[in-house]
Amino acid sequence: MAPTRDQQHWMYRNMVTSRKFEETIAKIYFEGKTPVFSMADGPIPGEMHLSDGQEPVAVGVCAHLEADDIVTATHRPHHQAIAKGVDLDKMAAEIFGKKTGLSGGRGGHMHLFDADVNFACSGIIAQGMGPAVGAALSRKMQSKPGVAVAFVGEGAVNQGGWHEAMNLAATWKLPFVCIIEDNDWGISVAKGDSTAIANNADRAAAYGIPGKRVADNDPYAIFEAAGEAIARARAGDGPSLIEIETYRLAGHFMGDAEGYRPKGEKDALFAKDPIPKMRDRMLADGMATADELDAIEAESAARVEKAITFARKSADPAPEDALTAVFA
Repeated sequence: MAPTRDQQHWMYRNMVTSRKFEETIAKIYFEGKTPVFSMADGPIPGEMHLSDGQEPVAVGVCAHLEADDIVTATHRPHHQAIAKGVDLDKMAAEIFGKKTGLSGGRGGHMHLFDADVNFACSGIIAQGMGPAVGAALSRKMQSKPGVAVAFVGEGAVNQGGWHEAMNLAATWKLPFVCIIEDNDWGISVAKGDSTAIANNADRAAAYGIPGKRVADNDPYAIFEAAGEAIARARAGDGPSLIEIETYRLAGHFMGDAEGYRPKGEKDALFAKDPIPKMRDRMLADGMATADELDAIEAESAARVEKAITFARKSADPAPEDALTAVFA
């Protein structure tokens, strides 16, 4: 099942928007943090985890999702938030800690929440599994439409909560899909040094559900695998597990020196950058003209600039706002 021309344009647009957003955030992040680095200083306080290179995972999956579908994501969530349709202006404002942000500036970039498009994420490893499985259970119990998709990293699969959630999803035959983003590094620990099995997709057999590994960060192969899994969930046939080989082009966090990477690894990954590869394929397949793709790139850049301007100009929260919208 190949994506249609319109779907490929949608996928490319969201990949480019995500990349331009991350590149812009990367430049702004260090404002006010030099020459002496302080994470609390500058217009963007706190840690920052960028998703450069992992864009195919988000668009290949989210191309099949609808408004009623639920997505939970990780501490590296921007590409998935954009692909799920999170309001980019409010998302940027949240990252800047502004009053106009998705959560009034309380959550920051690792805790984006947009009820309008059923998107949430968390900085806690594997934390999104339980809420996503719970959402899938609620849909099934209420006979409502919608599937739940949890994006996790390969390191999350070694967490007990991941196994518990997978077991319940399989036992109750829930409309749920788990997507593992395997970028091979859990912070600075290689997957081979932390995980006893080469392919986490093989773990699906333990729960009696389909498992598939998609190689080489290929948006077309991801689209096909996700389409099958999501269609299976919609049909009431239960959950699936998909592991996707993807590439983190940035460090684990902004400021990561990446000394743990073998020499030459980053250069090899940049040579496989998925965005120019998709552009080349769309041109070769006659799915777009150069002018169309140039226009998409210009529109994406303008959209990102608008969101950043909105965030910069938005008001800071009042100090007393810290006492609202919290549980006592």
